[in-house]
Amino acid sequence: MTLLALIWLVSALTMAAAWVVSMRVSNVGYVDVVWAGLMAIAALMAGTLGEGAELHRGLVAVLGALWGTRLCLHLLQRVLHEPEDGRYQALRQQWQGSPVRFFVFFQLQAVVVALFALPFIAAAGHPGREFHVWTIIAILTWIASVGGEAIADRQLARFRADPANRGKTCRDGLWAWSRHPNYFFEWLHWFTYVFLAIGGHLFWLSLVGPVVMFLFLYRVSGIPWTEAQALRSRGDDYLRYQREVSAFFPWPPRRG
Repeated sequence: MTLLALIWLVSALTMAAAWVVSMRVSNVGYVDVVWAGLMAIAALMAGTLGEGAELHRGLVAVLGALWGTRLCLHLLQRVLHEPEDGRYQALRQQWQGSPVRFFVFFQLQAVVVALFALPFIAAAGHPGREFHVWTIIAILTWIASVGGEAIADRQLARFRADPANRGKTCRDGLWAWSRHPNYFFEWLHWFTYVFLAIGGHLFWLSLVGPVVMFLFLYRVSGIPWTEAQALRSRGDDYLRYQREVSAFFPWPPRRG
């Protein structure tokens, strides 16, 4: 698939440049910023070069680019104003700061960009020229998920900005119902492209988004990494949080 190969090539070259910068400033957190930015670019490329009708290509370009840009700018604010993420500090210690290992790590993120571009390509390949019920559901899903993620990010940022909360676990708003509401809404966002792709010949590719994202967040690089770092930095307070609050899906907290 020429479009997919082009997205991967752009991502690989950009990640190589990001690796150089990250090694010079000793902050691997830029990999997340660049990943989000590349996802916005992938959505624009899918919308511009996709094979479907203008309606679906336009929606993929606009919705995907807005989501990726918001996430990119949010992560950039954190990287610019906070120390390197504890997860990457632990990884740096484990790998003894090996530039080669980090280069491979950055390039794997380029592959992940291409993987998550598949839902964009699937939705942008839909031949439908008119709005239908699934189009409306897709837009509503996008609004709910991106809005929810933005609220969760804002609540956490406000909590972390208060020096009195240092060493404590955020339980404000959405964080009282899920230990990772930002991850939950990130996962929910990918159903946008599933709904947009319904009826198209590449629909099955759209399922890569929510399925693979759930596996990444729940089993691979999301919750396991984040909670391991939280336990190192917050100890018993976070252990209590784990006992009382749902890991992923929002649910009323258990008390006592």
